[in-house]
Amino acid sequence: MNNRNNNISQGVDWLVVWLYAILVGIGILCIFMVEYRQGTDWAASFIGGKTNYSKQLMFTGICVVMATFILLADSKLFTAFANLMYAFGILLMMATFVVGKTINGSKSWIPLGGGFNLQPAELCKIFTALALAKFLSRQETDFTKVKSQVIGGIIALAPAALSVFQNETGLALVYFSFFIVMYREGLPPGLLIIGFSFGVLVVATLVVEPNILAATLTGIAALCIYILKKQIKKKKRVLTLIIALWAVCVGVQRFAVPYIFNNVFQCYQSTRIYSMVGKDYDCSQNHHRGKSTDTKPAKKPDDYNVRQSKIAIGSGGVMGQGFLKGTQTRGKYVPEQHTDFIFTSIGEAFGFVGSFLFLSIYLFLLFRIVRIAERQRSTFSRVYAYSVASIIFFHITVNVCMTIGLFPIIGIPLPLISYGGSSLLTFTILIFIMVRLDADRQMVLR
Repeated sequence: MNNRNNNISQGVDWLVVWLYAILVGIGILCIFMVEYRQGTDWAASFIGGKTNYSKQLMFTGICVVMATFILLADSKLFTAFANLMYAFGILLMMATFVVGKTINGSKSWIPLGGGFNLQPAELCKIFTALALAKFLSRQETDFTKVKSQVIGGIIALAPAALSVFQNETGLALVYFSFFIVMYREGLPPGLLIIGFSFGVLVVATLVVEPNILAATLTGIAALCIYILKKQIKKKKRVLTLIIALWAVCVGVQRFAVPYIFNNVFQCYQSTRIYSMVGKDYDCSQNHHRGKSTDTKPAKKPDDYNVRQSKIAIGSGGVMGQGFLKGTQTRGKYVPEQHTDFIFTSIGEAFGFVGSFLFLSIYLFLLFRIVRIAERQRSTFSRVYAYSVASIIFFHITVNVCMTIGLFPIIGIPLPLISYGGSSLLTFTILIFIMVRLDADRQMVLR
């Protein structure tokens, strides 16, 4: 261990540490609001280890020990073992197929005993951030070349593919946040535009009647040909490109999207996405066995969750109903309220003002992390810090949008707030490795 790192406070960005502590404290408070029942000895229940808020307090203690260990470590350890940790994370994810435990339909957990479980897909976000930072910081890596971009994409998406096979689509989507980092490091913006355009086309396919959408795409192609007719006379390949793009878009709309929803996704997954845009999905079209054999009209299993979540948040009004006074929270009307829907407890208890202040803390943390990223001399430290910011931003955006019905329910926790040891430990390690690297920002790490 480096002697100059023995002083734990040297170079540490304590503002980030305090923001972390505030958010963890808010998380324990929110879980307490959801589970506490009047007449219970709250002090005894906190130290009893039987309630979720007492378990979260225990997890916090473990995280404090882990954070202290990281702050005392040598920054060079993270660069030296980045690839090895990534390989270890991939092996852990693969181990779930052998020794994994199925929870809520996802075989992505490894039982540790004593009622505790480890979710490798959560921890692998740390290892992926380190491996990507290691790859992009190499002197021989030229990220303007396609080969380097492909390798970077593989590093980010390999854990995502394993998460899909584990039936953990929510965590799989998180790994796409690394493309924000790669864009910062030189990934062509055209790729992001193509990805965004594909998303818009998928949504349009779900919302608009197929023939009308095909006619609209044809009309847009014809309009482009008319506008660019002079360029087309000079360069025939412009016309070829327009026709090719039209064919791809119509092909995606007519064949690719229906195939994905009917053959790749399971019925409940397709139903969730359709319900997000206010549509019903017919499970009789789904070719998966089990749920797909039910030919009855598909119900919207998540409508109840989202509806109750909206009621809870809406009932908070401007100022909220007050601490431990929320009817929806106290009545357990919202499923999974201590995990995926934890934001509803804040909205109901503290209203719009409280929710705004709460999200402002997140926003302040994200701006601080970006500032930390930009002041690094080392590419490794900068890429890693941007990875942390991207992961946290993705989690916040999807989780909050999920609770208000703007995104399908995919089981993504709210960082440092939702109940769960794996999630809290993951974000703790993510943040404090960044803090440790920032403390040594004058060094050039590779």
